[in-house]
Amino acid sequence: MMALACPTPSALPIPPTREETVSRWRERASEITQDLLAEEVPVALCYNGVCHAVMMASPCDLEEFALGFSLSEAILEHPDELYGLEVRQLDDGIEVLMTIAARRAMALKQRKRNLAGRTGCGLCGSDSLQNAIRPISSVCNAPSIGDASIQRALEQLHGHQPLQQLTGAMHGAAWCSLEGEILQLREDVGRHNALDKLIGALVQQGVDRSAGFLLISSRASYEIVHKAAAAGIGALVALSAPTAMAVQLAKKAGVKVVGFARTGSHVRYAEAEIL
Repeated sequence: MMALACPTPSALPIPPTREETVSRWRERASEITQDLLAEEVPVALCYNGVCHAVMMASPCDLEEFALGFSLSEAILEHPDELYGLEVRQLDDGIEVLMTIAARRAMALKQRKRNLAGRTGCGLCGSDSLQNAIRPISSVCNAPSIGDASIQRALEQLHGHQPLQQLTGAMHGAAWCSLEGEILQLREDVGRHNALDKLIGALVQQGVDRSAGFLLISSRASYEIVHKAAAAGIGALVALSAPTAMAVQLAKKAGVKVVGFARTGSHVRYAEAEIL
């Protein structure tokens, strides 16, 4: 896929954090001090001139976010179907304007989906139960992850989340080698957004998604498993628990799921057995 002509995150006028004056109470005393808050702004994702989704997101890594979202939501089947991308700052948010293949734009129009995104909801805007849960992709040859590799990745997670360290309000999605080394990580106020950003980065860089595993700083929801499978990621480790539907879909897709990943412990919920 050729490089897209679009501004870098640093070129955007909205930084990912904002300083606020706060009153902090500690040890029976209050003091006026400064605190850093995570920015959360509306990001409109538009295809061939039509706005499809407005997501509340962190204003960084938006090119990767747009590509990852387009692929994980099956708007695009292949990254080469994205012909161009422009990020524009508006008074009330950010627009990401994408030019995509005509047949994909037609398919999107026929889906009649208008997502109203929120940080905690992955199905907002689906117009019927039939459209709410799309068929999940199958992942063949999901890699085996050793217990030591899972624990090694967990030890590194905090050090790879600079925005979380500053604000305490960011999720992280990390790509790890099979040995447990964190190779890349993306952050966002929304766990789905963080994963879409990571997927976009992996696709742009041509990373082999069968040669590693995903580590997320949240629960393993239906949507997280669905997006991982769509990206060809066959192994997922989550800090919190998976949902019952997530485990069911993971087994169907052949995605291995590990949950409740903590220092010294984790739980394996699903092995790669395509039903």
